[in-house]
Amino acid sequence: MRTKCEECGGAIVKKDVEFSLYEESLGKFPAQVCTKCGEKVFDEQTSDKIDEIAKQKGLWGLEAKAKVTRVGSSIAVVINKRLAEFLHVKQGREVLVHPLDKKRLVVEFQ
Repeated sequence: MRTKCEECGGAIVKKDVEFSLYEESLGKFPAQVCTKCGEKVFDEQTSDKIDEIAKQKGLWGLEAKAKVTRVGSSIAVVINKRLAEFLHVKQGREVLVHPLDKKRLVVEFQ
């Protein structure tokens, strides 16, 4: 077991921590946690278990590349079917769009 955090030099303790993916809880899992910066490290067996639960809940692999396309004089980003189903998005649904910074766009579904 690690005793010192590689990121900040803080002490490492072992404890159960909540793990969420896309704001959905997958449960509590044992981890090595830095008491200073809070970094959490899971062992390989625990990571595999987290991955399996994510797959069972349909959360595995939701991230995907998308293309920017032209629609009239505007541009659009196409969301794949699986992600649209996860977000409960249907054609015609209204969204609020705003930049988070120069590289990230937030789409909020109303």
